[in-house]
Amino acid sequence: MLFGDIKGLDDVKRRLVNALQNEQVAHAQLFVGKPGSPNLAMALAYTTYLNCENRGENDACGTCPSCSKNAKFIHPDVHYVYPVSGTKDVKSEDAVSEKFIREWRSFLTESPFNDLDTWRDAYGGENKQVNISKQESREIIKSLSLKSFEGKYKVMIIWLPEFMHPTAANGILKILEEPPEKTLFLLVSNDKERLLTTITSRTQIVTIPQFADEDIKSILIEKNGLDEAKASQFAHLADGDLNNAFKLAQQTENDSHDFFAKWMRSCFSRNFSDLVNMADDFHGSNKLSQRSLLKYALSTFRESLLYQNAPNLNRVNGSVLDFIKNFSKVLHQSKIEKMSSLIDEAYYHLERNGSPKMIFLDLSLHIAAEIK
Repeated sequence: MLFGDIKGLDDVKRRLVNALQNEQVAHAQLFVGKPGSPNLAMALAYTTYLNCENRGENDACGTCPSCSKNAKFIHPDVHYVYPVSGTKDVKSEDAVSEKFIREWRSFLTESPFNDLDTWRDAYGGENKQVNISKQESREIIKSLSLKSFEGKYKVMIIWLPEFMHPTAANGILKILEEPPEKTLFLLVSNDKERLLTTITSRTQIVTIPQFADEDIKSILIEKNGLDEAKASQFAHLADGDLNNAFKLAQQTENDSHDFFAKWMRSCFSRNFSDLVNMADDFHGSNKLSQRSLLKYALSTFRESLLYQNAPNLNRVNGSVLDFIKNFSKVLHQSKIEKMSSLIDEAYYHLERNGSPKMIFLDLSLHIAAEIK
């Protein structure tokens, strides 16, 4: 992974490069970004730059032996820790990062921008709760106790440390504060507030912004082969979240929009028979589709609020904009805000493995009541 593989964020890249060139590299850094931001990708690109044998002014060379190994995520001086759970082949008490290193490399190779849900699917964790177990702290200390094999720096990347068991977090405090020479910790978090203060106080925080709409648009055109109009629309709906943009593109606009439009019309007309059938369809879809629909609903509600208050800021066009114009006529701002809250609550219960059918039907009935 190179800095050049990440669209935009030039200020962040420059700060990281300058710190290394001025020999002011903090031994423990916390890359903080919202879900869908390139915080993991930035940590990987930084790691490549740190050990590159022919560093350029702004990026790693990408061709030296160190860069080649980092591109395959097999560099012997780069270690990874990430949340996992038990699977049908690995007992929960034995679930540590090293058990899933092959899946982890495949996961990063597919895309370093993927999220926790995609990772859980990749290693077979299904819907189980993930964590970084207390065993991991011993593995971290063991890995870092050895000298570097060949790189200038030994790097420990901890992805989503907010899932770290308190015992594991406390177990690495000493080495986090006083690591061996030329050893760096790069913690990559989506929620800094969930970390122990004893962890955050020992790290230098690097804030990673989300992608700009134009950057997401460019990525969708390159990676998904979308035309400019669709890429622009999905980029606006994603609101800086690259993973959400990918999911919207995978589902296609018509599938998401048509289902949502039918859902809202059934709620408005109180067609309970249709709502029950739609709840069955929702239940039968996969987890990704269920989450994507609720996120699409939130995006559409947001666009409806914009249309009512600042229509010049609307990010959609075509049939979606026509729907929003009509939708906004029958719902005033307070109702849309209430319905958005209902969607948020449903998403919360869906994430905690509630019954999709019951969640969707309950949500539909509450929206129908709110509309009337």
